[in-house]
Amino acid sequence: MVDKLRNSEANTRRIENVEACFGSSGRKLLETGRVLIGEGILIKICRKKPKARQFFLFNDLLIYGSIIINRKRYSNQHIIPLEEVKLENIEDEGDARNGWLIKTRIKSFLVYASTPSEKREWMLHIERCIQDLLKEGRLPPSDYAALWVPDKEAVKCMCCHTSHFTVIQRRHHCRACGKVVCSSCSSKSFMLEGISKKPVRVCDTCYNKLCQGMSPKPVAPLGQLVGGGGENSLRTRDSSPINANDSSDSDGEEPLQQQNDWERAHDEPTFYGIPSTSTSVENNDTQLTAQQQILPSNSHNEDEKLI
Repeated sequence: MVDKLRNSEANTRRIENVEACFGSSGRKLLETGRVLIGEGILIKICRKKPKARQFFLFNDLLIYGSIIINRKRYSNQHIIPLEEVKLENIEDEGDARNGWLIKTRIKSFLVYASTPSEKREWMLHIERCIQDLLKEGRLPPSDYAALWVPDKEAVKCMCCHTSHFTVIQRRHHCRACGKVVCSSCSSKSFMLEGISKKPVRVCDTCYNKLCQGMSPKPVAPLGQLVGGGGENSLRTRDSSPINANDSSDSDGEEPLQQQNDWERAHDEPTFYGIPSTSTSVENNDTQLTAQQQILPSNSHNEDEKLI
């Protein structure tokens, strides 16, 4: 599929359209051999709250941005090399459904699709692209960034359990485990090899482990996001906070974000296939579906096979 799309006019036009939607703030994306595999909206768990983000899957990159005008204008472009991506399935729990974890060297975060079939499509396409890159000799990172606990999930320091956060007592995140900690419990920094080129803030617990040559233990993503009505909180099964990372997404509220992202009208993702005939490529772009070309007939257990 990818080989036949590499030099197609339709693929070139799609990539140029993505560049135009990000405008001058985005990077040039049109390169020889690059293919736009699919695009669509996912709910991304950010540091402050869940937000809708437009995602673009290329055969070598995963790109997402803030939505200014749907299908017309995006901002805050984030580019992730696909060989640095690792996916982990997240089981459904309550109202939190169709989610998975995207782990990378720089940051890791949770995303949610609207339906189970869309989740399977996204995960399968991303995983296939990753495997193709690894077969070409690309190397995955030696370690991945910890998820960050959302700010609202911690009313007091998760290290000392005594300092309550206020306007004066600010929240900080340990880059090694992702917990929300106070300044007193995170006054030290450490070079996290493979994640940062300079020392970064870590909590006292992780600092002591790192100095002893031990690996810090990130907060496990066991909880699920409860969408809609209310606080949009993340809770683990034992009611302790769960982490979600959004270290560079302090991009404020876009016009489209002023509404509840969980109530946004469903906009199905598009995954591009091969034109069925040699006629106009423009009129023969095919949108792949889970029932047709994406998933095998035994797709019921596909989630377990992806990771």
